[in-house]
Amino acid sequence: MRFARHMTANGPRTAVVDDAGDLADLATDLPLPQLLAEDGLLAETGESALRRRTAVTPAGAARRLAPLDPPTVRDFSTFPEHTAGIAKLVDPNAGVPEEFWEIPTFYFSNPYAITGPCDDIPVPPNCGLFDYELEVAAVVGRAGRDLSVDEAEEHIAGYVILNDFSARDVQFHEMRLRLGPAKGKDTATALGTVFVTADELAARRHGSSFDLRMRVSVNGEQLGEDWLHHMAWSFGALAAYASRATWIRPGDLLGSGTCQGGCLAELWGRHGLDFHPPLRPGDEVRTEVELLGETRNRIVAGPAAHDIRPWRARAE
Repeated sequence: MRFARHMTANGPRTAVVDDAGDLADLATDLPLPQLLAEDGLLAETGESALRRRTAVTPAGAARRLAPLDPPTVRDFSTFPEHTAGIAKLVDPNAGVPEEFWEIPTFYFSNPYAITGPCDDIPVPPNCGLFDYELEVAAVVGRAGRDLSVDEAEEHIAGYVILNDFSARDVQFHEMRLRLGPAKGKDTATALGTVFVTADELAARRHGSSFDLRMRVSVNGEQLGEDWLHHMAWSFGALAAYASRATWIRPGDLLGSGTCQGGCLAELWGRHGLDFHPPLRPGDEVRTEVELLGETRNRIVAGPAAHDIRPWRARAE
């Protein structure tokens, strides 16, 4: 099944998407993470909404919101070609580091930065190199801890497009302190139009992932294309690693990381900074993944940065 969230006269509402793409509201105010927390509740509620069709909004009339507000966001790195391209920003001869094949590393992103698939995205303060990142995120459906890869696979409820907007100059500056990324990833993480349950993708299973084409364009010009099955780590492996010595819980997002060609920073690493300008106000970024819908976000001017200085002076 496919689920969406949209704004109604009575506030945000989760809905099941029918075969025509229209939204049939669920007969509950519970958000998606809570619906996932009880086995079978989301499917039961969705099936009931499709039968009753008490409140249906045509696809073209729906004001789409992010399908869920995740309690946590872990963003991994699973596409080796993307990792190699990013590395070339620092060293033209660099490749994929050995550590990539040892652990599916991730950083925690900001759940408060979640934005809708059609929301305007402000340029962060002090950012001159604004970027997008085409990804897919798994959504955890059941809580678990210290899971094996096979066990963790069963804890994944479904998938959603993720576009991790990134302030590259801010990111590279802060990471010189051997921390982060933090503010470089803190402004906006756009989620796709629909949350798609795992069973919907079963027929497209391919290797470690799914046989789904991914595309990203800016102002109608396609700049990146890849296949989700080019991931080197499975979503089950990501969930297992995330659960090591801690908990994963319903609604947690596990990002795949950027696919090959899925961001400007990788293209700058491969072709130089003149290959394509960074995102600017007025640009429209569109991501598409087969069966998972799209995001379509317009870049707008953001606020100026307030001056922040250390309390102690630099030692001479």
